[in-house]
Amino acid sequence: METKIFAFTGKGGVGKTSLSAAFIRILSETYEKAKILAVDADPAVGLSAALGIEPKKTLDDVRLQIAESIEKGETGAAAELLSEAKFHLLDCIAERGNISFLAIGRPEAAGCYCKVNAYLKQVIEGISGNYDFVVIDGEAGIEQINRRVLEHISYLVLVTDGSKKGLQVIGTIRQVAEKLVTCEKTGVIVNRVPAGYAPELPDLLAVIGDDDTQRRNDMRGESVFALSEDSPLYCGAKEALKNLQENKNGIV
Repeated sequence: METKIFAFTGKGGVGKTSLSAAFIRILSETYEKAKILAVDADPAVGLSAALGIEPKKTLDDVRLQIAESIEKGETGAAAELLSEAKFHLLDCIAERGNISFLAIGRPEAAGCYCKVNAYLKQVIEGISGNYDFVVIDGEAGIEQINRRVLEHISYLVLVTDGSKKGLQVIGTIRQVAEKLVTCEKTGVIVNRVPAGYAPELPDLLAVIGDDDTQRRNDMRGESVFALSEDSPLYCGAKEALKNLQENKNGIV
């Protein structure tokens, strides 16, 4: 099966991480034999808590190690690290069942390490092909996904609340994505809205109301796996995933 890549983005505070985690859980339970790669591309590393997976190392730890060798003039050490980047990357992956978790880590430090970043990006692209599904929880804005993770994705999921600012942000991201990212399909999830809210948006995947249970779970530090299947977040994520994967001719 061809790798399917989901990338979540939108304004901060709209529930991207919770929805990313819900998608990952649903994919994991629906396709029990599938291999799923969860990529946390947000420096806050919130996806880790949402999935209940704790990484020992982030990709940025590897990048900084190579960058420090370059700064010290240790070109031999840097070259060796680059040649072994794939193995170092595997050290960054934590696992839970059929889910593999990779955290990108902190934002890039001062200085230009374009070649290092480009090489590590190639490594990520290389390992992503070993998975059936890749789910990326990104920062607000599509540029970071394009620059640091993947240029070619299957589904771009734009998450917003009902605010004017949130809707403006996903509109801007959509415009930028058309120029920077190769994407098969784009969809919108409107999250955390009052009952009866019915926005008229293109590519609308689901409208999800407030979820008090999810909010309490977050406060207790519980993962998305503790969420009941009748919760608004779980049901909305399942509806969105179904709508995203389907087209007029069937499953994409």
